[in-house]
This record gives sequence, C-alpha cells and structure tokens, in this order.
Amino acid sequence: MSAQQPAPAGVNRLRGLALYSQNQFVEADAAFASALKQDPHDEESTQLRGLTLFRLGRPAEAIPLLESAHDWTSQTRVDPSYVLALCYLDTRNYDNARRAFAIQYGFPPDSAPAYLLAARMLLRREYLPVAQQFATKSLELEPQLPLAHALLGEIALAGEHLDVAIGEFEQERLRNPLNGSIYDRLGDAYTRAGDYTKAQQSLQRALLLEPNSTGPYILLGKVLLKQQDPASAMMYLERAEKMDPSNYMTHSLLGQAYRSLGRAEDASRENQISQKIQAASEPKLETVH
Repeated sequence: MSAQQPAPAGVNRLRGLALYSQNQFVEADAAFASALKQDPHDEESTQLRGLTLFRLGRPAEAIPLLESAHDWTSQTRVDPSYVLALCYLDTRNYDNARRAFAIQYGFPPDSAPAYLLAARMLLRREYLPVAQQFATKSLELEPQLPLAHALLGEIALAGEHLDVAIGEFEQERLRNPLNGSIYDRLGDAYTRAGDYTKAQQSLQRALLLEPNSTGPYILLGKVLLKQQDPASAMMYLERAEKMDPSNYMTHSLLGQAYRSLGRAEDASRENQISQKIQAASEPKLETVH
C-alpha cells in the first residue's frame, strides 16, 4: 500500500504501529514522521511519534509532540502526562515535570502534594538534591502533609545520611504511628548505622503491623546474623523464603545462617539459588534494529 502513488491516507501510521509493536523504534519513528508529513494534523501519529522518541532516548525531541497531544489514544497505553513528565525530568526541567505529574494525579500544580509527588519521582531517578528540595517545599506549604518526612528519610537514606534519615523517619512515626513501612525503614536505617538493638525493636514493630511483608523478616535475619544469632536469623529468613522464594537476598542470608550453624550442604544450596536468581535478573543486551 505504501508503494502506491500517492500512498493511501493512514498507511504510514499503520506501518508505524506495526513497527512500534515489534520494538523497532527507529523504523517506527521514520514511519510516523512520514505520516505527519502527509498529514500534519494526524493526532495519533503525533502522540505515537512522541512516545517513540521517548523510547529512543530523545526526550527533548519528544516534548513538543507530547505537549501538543490532547486526547491520548488506546494505542499508546500510557498516560501522556506521565511520559511528558519523564521527558521533562530527563531534560532537567523539574518544574514542568512537577506540573505534568500533578495533572496526572489531579493535584493543583503548585500544591504541597504536587511537590511531594515530584520529589518521589525524582528520588526514583536518583536526583537526590532536587528531590530533597521539592519534599522540603511540600512541608513548607503543608507542615502536616502525610509521608513527607518519610520521603525525606528515604532521600537521606539514599545519600547515606543515616542520622538525618533516622530523624525524619522518627518524625513520620510520631505522625503516623500505625504505618508499618515506617518501622521497616527505621529498622533499615538503624541497621546501616550499626545500632542493632534499635533496629531489631523497629523491625519487630513492623512485623506486628505488616505480617505479610517480607522486608522486615529479611532485615531481621540480617540484624540477627550481625548479632551472632544464626538460629533466630534462620527462623525469620525461612519464613521470608516461604513468602517469596524469588528474593536472592533471602537465599544469600540463609546461606550465611546455615554456614554458621554447620549446615554446609544447605548453605551451598542457598548460595547457588541466590546466584541463579541474580543471574536471571541481570539485564540482557539486545540487538538494536
């Protein structure tokens, strides 16, 4: 159909869709560009070319296309505000990223929740100074905002500022005393700081509030190994392994516990399982089309 002169309307968009579905993004981009040359008002090709450019790692080129998109189509499967926000992050346009995330969640763009949401996304991209700035701003706008201190704690923990992280988590605990994840994060921070008594206390509290979460069990196993109590560590780690057998850290720590208890064969088995899980999760090189 594309060989016909002139090419039928929409054929380049259809070819782009087919190529995009096969992850052939370079060829898909060329097809969508041809579709837009034929019809500059083709909304679907505009949206899909923006998404294709984002997938190609060309966010600056994707931004004007995504900004002009109004009604997201069923073909893209992705919220336009989210993709646009990621493009803004990748081009260091943090305020526009905040506004785009706010639109996705229906927050006023200059509100405390908008700043906190953007801070969480910035933390995911490891933009720690800007994430801290935005989370701090959210508290300035709304001092009682839930989870703001928790996020500031996560940011500090990511930067290995352990005393700051513990202080932020403790402030969140006072505001939200039944949130089990806060005790889990406190346990992690105290573990890294070498305060195993407080770590164990926090993690036991996390277990009471979140008995179906594997995180506290794994961290307790780690803490108890540090305290030279492999038998107790084994109990928590075996529970975590039953809940989630695909966590390589659980198997690695179980291997340490078994070795300390003189169970060499069990230790070897757990270490092999841990290595296999890690190897399977490593990113594979793909051929660029």
